[in-house]
Amino acid sequence: MAEVLVLVDHTDGQVKKTTAELLTIAREIGTPSAVFVGSNVDAARPRLAQFGAEKVYVVDNPDVTGYLVAPLAEALATIAEQAQPAAILLPTTAHYKEAAGRLAIKLNSGVITDATGVEVADGAVNVLKQAFAASYTTRSKVTQGTPIITVKPNVTAPTAAQASATPVPVEVTVSDAAKGAKITETKPKEKSGRPELTEAAIVVSGGRGTSGDFSPVEALADTLGAAVGASRAAVDAGWYPHSNQVGQTGKQVSPQLYVAAGISGAIQHRAGMQTSKTIVAINKDEEAPIFELVDFGVVGDLFQVLPQATEAIKSAKNG
Repeated sequence: MAEVLVLVDHTDGQVKKTTAELLTIAREIGTPSAVFVGSNVDAARPRLAQFGAEKVYVVDNPDVTGYLVAPLAEALATIAEQAQPAAILLPTTAHYKEAAGRLAIKLNSGVITDATGVEVADGAVNVLKQAFAASYTTRSKVTQGTPIITVKPNVTAPTAAQASATPVPVEVTVSDAAKGAKITETKPKEKSGRPELTEAAIVVSGGRGTSGDFSPVEALADTLGAAVGASRAAVDAGWYPHSNQVGQTGKQVSPQLYVAAGISGAIQHRAGMQTSKTIVAINKDEEAPIFELVDFGVVGDLFQVLPQATEAIKSAKNG
C-alpha cells in the first residue's frame, strides 16, 4: 500500500491527540508514515508506533524550526518527493493550513482544509466537509497531484495499531526566500489544568449572558474535566482570552459534549461548534437561535442553572 504522510503535532516530543486521530485516518487510505519536525523524536516514537506509523521521517533542522511556515512547506515537499505518498494529512490550525497551501503550490497539487472525514472509494480519496455553518455535508476530492488535507480534531476516535515507527532522518536545504520570518522568542503556554480547547471531549462555553462572570462556567467545566470556551461577544468585551474563542473567527471544536451558557447562537458561533456530538444550551431567551440546533435546551438563568448542575454532578460522582 502507498504511504500516507501525517504531520506530527507535538510539543517537545509530546504527541498531541490530533496526531493519533490522523494516523487512524491514514490507515484507511494506506500505510501511515509520520513526519516529525523538531528534536526529541525518541520521546514521540512510542506513541507514533502505538497508532500505526511504520516510518518516522525526522527533520531536525534549525532552519526549519526557527522560521515561520515557509521552511516547513519546503521540508514537507522534500519528503513528499521522496515518498510519493497517496495523501498528506495535517491538523487543522492556522499555521498548518498555511503550510498546506504553500505545499500544494510546490507539489502542483490540490488542497482541502477543515475536513471532518476521509473516505476511500474506487481508489480515490474523498473528503467530507461541513458547509454553511455545518448545515450541509459535502464530499470532495483532489483531481490533480497528491491530496493535501487538513483535518479537524475530534472527527474520529484514535484506535491503536502497533507498528515499528522506524526513524528516517531527512536532510532539508531551506531556501533563503523561505527565511523571511524568523522566530525570535517562544514562551510555554500557561497551564490552566484544563484540556486543550480543540482536543477536549467536553467544552463548556460562556457568552454575553455571563456579563463577564465566567466563574459558574469554569466551575462546571472543572467538575466535568472540560475545556472552557467563549463566544466572540465575550472575547470582544475583554471578559475572556481570545485563545478561548469558539466560532468562525476563533477555534472550531467538535467535542462529544458542548455546553453553551448565555450564548445566543449567532451563525458566527454556530460555525465553530455545530459538529459537536451532543449540544446543551442554557439561555434566558426561549427564542434564542441556539435552541434551533441543540439536543437539550434549558430556558433559565445560567447563574442558577449551572451551579445546580455542578452540584448535581459532584453528588453523582461522590455517590
